[in-house]
Amino acid sequence: MPLWALVAAFGVTLFAGVVKGAIGFGAPLIITSGLTLFLDPVIAVSGVVFPALVSNFVQVVRHPWADIVDAVKEHKRYTVIICALILIVTQFVVLVPDSVFFLILGVPVVVLSVMQMAGVRFSIPKARRRVAEWWIAAMTGVLGGFTGSWGPLTVLYLIALDTPKMRQLLVQGVVYSLGAVALFAGHLQSGVLNAATIPFSVLLLVPVFLGMLIGFRVGDRLDAELFRKLTLTLLVVAGANLVRRGLFG
Repeated sequence: MPLWALVAAFGVTLFAGVVKGAIGFGAPLIITSGLTLFLDPVIAVSGVVFPALVSNFVQVVRHPWADIVDAVKEHKRYTVIICALILIVTQFVVLVPDSVFFLILGVPVVVLSVMQMAGVRFSIPKARRRVAEWWIAAMTGVLGGFTGSWGPLTVLYLIALDTPKMRQLLVQGVVYSLGAVALFAGHLQSGVLNAATIPFSVLLLVPVFLGMLIGFRVGDRLDAELFRKLTLTLLVVAGANLVRRGLFG
């Protein structure tokens, strides 16, 4: 990898860390979409693994242990389905053409986010939560396994449940942390993580951690509605970039 590409990768990951610290998600999506502008998609996916694993762990440990346990219990089915599908789908990443790879993530992100920003509010009735949980978790796990990012649908799912901001940050951290462990295990088996790509992914821990320190200071000052708007705006921008890459290369 040329030096300019490594520096650019650090810049992308630093920005991803700021966003992650500020609003609780977005690092894998930003890293994937950013790195694929100048690196092979498989290399971009490998770069996501360690930053996702560590950044999500840092996000979770900021909360009391009792709250973490409660979040795990409440969303255990959702999390188990995601992790299982990530383990399975990662084995097929190297077989997917680049254009399909980008569209798999970008199209659903843009469509769902634009609907939310236009005022279409999803609401999941308590009686239908189990069915919604299974379907959304299945789609999220498939997307996560292919692209290394399972945040967008998780965020939209939590918004549909009217989850408060701080609770949303905690649940996101729990789901993302366990999903990141599954991603790590899956890509060790798939070959995406190897002697050449692991050092690159480990190096990206430095900028993502520095970015999160900045993001934490920003995020603590955001109100709930601004939090929601920034979340959806980020999803639209990042998703549109992936669609563009899928259609035009």
